[in-house]
Amino acid sequence: MATQLSAHSRNVDCSDEEWQARQQLAACYRVFDHLGWSESIYNHISVKVPGEEGAFLINPYGLLYSEVCASNLVKIDIEGNTLDGSPYPVNKAGFVQHSYFHRHVPWAEAIVHTHTTATMAVCSLEGGLQPVNFYACNFAGRISYHDFEGITVRAEEGERLLKNLGDNRVLMLRNHGPVILGRSIPEIFVMHWALQRACEVQLATMAAGKPVVVSDEVVAVHHRDLHEAHVPGHQPGGADFDAWVRRIDKTDRSWRD
Repeated sequence: MATQLSAHSRNVDCSDEEWQARQQLAACYRVFDHLGWSESIYNHISVKVPGEEGAFLINPYGLLYSEVCASNLVKIDIEGNTLDGSPYPVNKAGFVQHSYFHRHVPWAEAIVHTHTTATMAVCSLEGGLQPVNFYACNFAGRISYHDFEGITVRAEEGERLLKNLGDNRVLMLRNHGPVILGRSIPEIFVMHWALQRACEVQLATMAAGKPVVVSDEVVAVHHRDLHEAHVPGHQPGGADFDAWVRRIDKTDRSWRD
């Protein structure tokens, strides 16, 4: 059963659909914080506003993930204009990167970029993520790389980001961190969870000795059978995300407001 998002305590003049999106995104920020994936006031998770072409929600620059709630998320358009009268600014690096993908990748409803230690370390390794563990096999042949060009604040870099992403949903920014694009917040959550675990285990394995590389043939079988792990009746990542929302609700429900 999907976690229920409340309609009360609404402090923003918006549609029911937008409020649901705000609550789900706020929950995502709190779950990321709970799991140790936040980075002070930096990094970004965004989602398109349902029914509003070119509009998306992103975190207010200056707040910790633990302070993000449904009503203080900032609604901006792909030109960077604030649409909801928010008093908070938006991190330019987050706007430039996310707006370009939201503009040019129609299926990218939700996007996340993080700087976790494990994912940044693997982004900084020659060879990047290798098929040396169960989770890493999920991504074998399905991730892209983009060479480091400094902080992402120049719009012209967007063209290269998009070109390097290609048809994949994960773009590893070398010496920087991953960008994950998906069709929903639960989907990017579970993809980030699996990528985080893949990177953690790879680093632990490399520290212990020489990794055993999984063959292309076995990776192909793994990809073929991945759908068997999906929970019937849930969108990809839905059951996982709902479980963590229940967890954060036990300690702090302020994200709902």
